[in-house]
Amino acid sequence: MGGEKSAVNETFPVTISREYPPAPLVAVAAAVLDDSGRVLMVRRGKPPSLGMWALPGGLLDLGEPVRDGIVREVREETGAEIELVDLLDLFEPIHRDAQGAVRYHYVVIDFWAHFRGGAVAPADDADGADWVSLDRLDELPMEDATRRVVRKAHGLWRNGRAGD
Repeated sequence: MGGEKSAVNETFPVTISREYPPAPLVAVAAAVLDDSGRVLMVRRGKPPSLGMWALPGGLLDLGEPVRDGIVREVREETGAEIELVDLLDLFEPIHRDAQGAVRYHYVVIDFWAHFRGGAVAPADDADGADWVSLDRLDELPMEDATRRVVRKAHGLWRNGRAGD
């Protein structure tokens, strides 16, 4: 039994098409804040939103608990080790093609988290990774909903620091 993965805890990457999916896809992401209040962001290397800045995250595997999926995705995309704090928001990007058909549909569960270590660098499907201060947020191309989620996480982080 040593070294064998338990079938009870086994997870399976989602293999259905991300483009024109038969159903909405469940994804996870995290607003990871460091001790100075900067948020860890990635530049997307694949559609949708190619080249835009986003929170690190990705598709939840079948059989994977949400919190485990967030930790895995952040590590895969950035190398960062995190400590989850709490549920933050829900983001639902729906992209339609010129004919009105749903080309992409994600339901993204956003948490906020503290950075705990690791050498941060882009990996997996991210082609950039950087720590972004709140005053730089409007300079970067990103979805308005992403800015809203980052500001919400920063407010919770700031309120939590006031209690230290």
